[in-house]
Amino acid sequence: MSKVPEIKPAADTALQDIRANLEFIREQIAKAMDKAGRSDTVRIMAVTKTVEVDKINYAESLGIDLLGENRVQEFLGKYENYSENSEIHFIGGLQNNKVKYIIDKVRMIHSVDSIKLAEEISRRALSKNLVMDILLEVNIGNELSKGGFSDTELTEAAKVIEELQGVRIRGLMTIPPPFEGERYFPCMQELYEELKAKEKGLSGMDTLSMGMSGDYATAVKYGSNIVRIGSGLFGYRSYIK
Repeated sequence: MSKVPEIKPAADTALQDIRANLEFIREQIAKAMDKAGRSDTVRIMAVTKTVEVDKINYAESLGIDLLGENRVQEFLGKYENYSENSEIHFIGGLQNNKVKYIIDKVRMIHSVDSIKLAEEISRRALSKNLVMDILLEVNIGNELSKGGFSDTELTEAAKVIEELQGVRIRGLMTIPPPFEGERYFPCMQELYEELKAKEKGLSGMDTLSMGMSGDYATAVKYGSNIVRIGSGLFGYRSYIK
């Protein structure tokens, strides 16, 4: 087992640190999967907010095949420098008027937190003759500071969004209240399985995105198959712009 790496400030994180961090993350995921009796696949998403492209490309050279972008403007500034093989998902809060800038540049949008946003994604996708994969964001802790569907409105919202052309619901995403993953991840797992069972059109859902640098092992325990790792891979940001 690898030694627990020291997570440094992002500015001080060298390429060898990224390698050591990724090795540790992979080991922790494998350990959590083994404990949970899982034999499927958990994808590690490298969250790239404020991270230099050379470090992102290095992570990809180590086998990272999924990138998560938070901010439209920053993403557009990096996009031309990414590998053509990069699979990019948009995971940050998304305003309706920004959808047009990313609709043909990302593979999936994780942060669909309203029917209106889904309708705009549908409209923009149809204008480009494509189908956009989306995740419905669930505000599992009913926090006033966060967007997303409550657990009680999720099923009805999914029924409406399911009927839109140009979008395909692939699953659910959540960020629980800090330090409460053990409480809320099981609830998300149950919601995910119930929605697939209840709604015939959603039986093909295959993505449960939850867990970040501080709680990804717990999320894997409860069925997450995409974990979003930023500071645990690239180092922590001392401030957020």
